[in-house]
Amino acid sequence: MEENSTPLTSLAWTSGQSTCPKGHIIIAATAEGASANFLKGFNQRSALYLCYSSTPETIEQVITEVLLLSDKNALPVGFAFIGEYVDPKVTVPKKKRLCVKLSPVNTADSAVADIKLTVKSKHLAAPYTRIGDMSGLALWCKKVPVSVQKPTPKPRNITSGIRGLSFDNGTPPQTNSLHIPAPVAAKPNVRSPQSEHPIHESNVYGVSAIDGIPFTIHPMFESKISEPSINFSNFRDLKIKTLAEIENEVKLFLRSYGPFIPSPITLKSLL
Repeated sequence: MEENSTPLTSLAWTSGQSTCPKGHIIIAATAEGASANFLKGFNQRSALYLCYSSTPETIEQVITEVLLLSDKNALPVGFAFIGEYVDPKVTVPKKKRLCVKLSPVNTADSAVADIKLTVKSKHLAAPYTRIGDMSGLALWCKKVPVSVQKPTPKPRNITSGIRGLSFDNGTPPQTNSLHIPAPVAAKPNVRSPQSEHPIHESNVYGVSAIDGIPFTIHPMFESKISEPSINFSNFRDLKIKTLAEIENEVKLFLRSYGPFIPSPITLKSLL
């Protein structure tokens, strides 16, 4: 197997070229050049090889960990046993099983880029790490940093209506294409002394701070009301009529004197 710097995306078992999945490469020999068949034995005609795949064009997930697990240990969280693409008569050894961990390429810091097989007594230098032994062969893996560019979020197009709802005062809201004519005579923006006082300012409900306070005359002005120049006795017998009372009197007047009136009399002329 030639050294590879591209992260692996798949690792599986296969019996040979006839059962090897598409896009996978079989590890047919060890680093010493010996057969990498895991089913070695006397008069053994079946074969079992490892195969791998690395497809950078459609890469989405990469292998970040490879583990050789004993049948007595439970499968760790996030790991999965590798696939088996073998002949029906071939049985994959279950005493030790290979499992891998797949991670999204956008979040992975490092990934497995190469797998090598050697005899048990062989030692490979860094950056290869020994995974374990299986069927008289030692498994090694090499990790490389993932250099795939992390995706950056694209800026969203914000419409003028949404921009107008923004709390950012630094950017003035854009107005639509509707043209509003200017007023004929605009009054200057002059604040009166009362408007500058907080009790005269209204809130969003149209209620000012002085609403609900009873109105009374200041004692210093009560003496002017009792002056003889102002005669309030003429207004004591003044009766204020309601609109219903006025309408009833008009109807009564029209019923009594209507036939003798040459022209119609409206309510406005009577008032």
